[in-house]
Amino acid sequence: MKIPTSGSLIQPVSLYFHIPFCTRKCPYCHFYVLPDEERFKTQLLSALDLEWKKQSPLLANKEIVSLYFGGGTPFLFGPAAIQKIIDWVSPPPSCEITLEANPENVTLELMQAYQKAGVNRVSIGVQSLDDSSLNTLNRTHNAETAIRAIELTHQAGIDNISIDLMYDLPSQTLESWERTLARLENLPIAHLSLYNLTFEPHTVFFKHRKRLLPQVPTPETSLQMLKTAVARLEALGLNRYEISAFTKPGFASRHNSGYWTARPFLGFGPSAFSYWEGRRFQNAANLSSYAKALAENRSPVDFSETLAYPDNLHELLAVRLRLLEGVNLSQFPNLPPATHATLRTLATQGWLELTNTHAKLSQEGLLFYDSVATAII
Repeated sequence: MKIPTSGSLIQPVSLYFHIPFCTRKCPYCHFYVLPDEERFKTQLLSALDLEWKKQSPLLANKEIVSLYFGGGTPFLFGPAAIQKIIDWVSPPPSCEITLEANPENVTLELMQAYQKAGVNRVSIGVQSLDDSSLNTLNRTHNAETAIRAIELTHQAGIDNISIDLMYDLPSQTLESWERTLARLENLPIAHLSLYNLTFEPHTVFFKHRKRLLPQVPTPETSLQMLKTAVARLEALGLNRYEISAFTKPGFASRHNSGYWTARPFLGFGPSAFSYWEGRRFQNAANLSSYAKALAENRSPVDFSETLAYPDNLHELLAVRLRLLEGVNLSQFPNLPPATHATLRTLATQGWLELTNTHAKLSQEGLLFYDSVATAII
């Protein structure tokens, strides 16, 4: 949607729609999800319609550069529902429109329908191409199903395909990880997100962490897994542009890049976050509460915060450092002297490459980003 007015500048923004349906919740997942049931889908679509009508006036004089359907498994919502939302938004032809999918749900017919609806980027939750690791994660697909899903997506006319991979899994070995990486060679993927498993509160894995944590790879093996992945992915033409993201030329995630550079975005759906005019807020993580608030013409937001100076700059600086290109410090003219001192200390430690105008993570700093971010924030 682009609604210019005379003499105004068009600001780029992004939209996120949280579609929480899953056939089964994974033991490591901490997101808000619901069973894949029609009654919930009907309720959600009606509530999203109300929220869209309530929030869309904010998009005057804005250009939507990315639209992201996350979850959950938004692929389960169905092409008709996704088409309806895209029709509401009416994004410009250049808009990146991403749909998350799980391999076991993908068919050629459905993916063609999503492509026809306007989806031009698909993110597939592969997680591993080793069946033993997939069993550990309690995934409902095997490696061959994942490979087939990627191929069908490409066959449906979608060239911008991203996949997720995970390491640091219980009982995972360097050899099994290398088997996953070796199977990427001939796959038509343009982007890859790489995550190490974390035991998040309120997950099954967290509940059983005393049993599972001793089974995860040692820090030394984990580091070797990461280094092996970076080398293998870059050999395949997937260049690292963010700590956890790799891309072929021209396929960097426009949506995720907005998160790292503080582009404003609006989130729709239960539990969805937004960042707008310096304020971060989140909808209620409950479909009934979210839908009831909108039906009563109330805000569905149940969390909101605005960081004060200099905390707002510290957070933005830390997040931007996730990008391998680093940060132009001239864009942060009001950083306190103490923050500049912190940056110099991090450079002395070997974690930052620092000049008067630029800061970026060093190769060692890429391994210790969490410590860098903690020091800055």
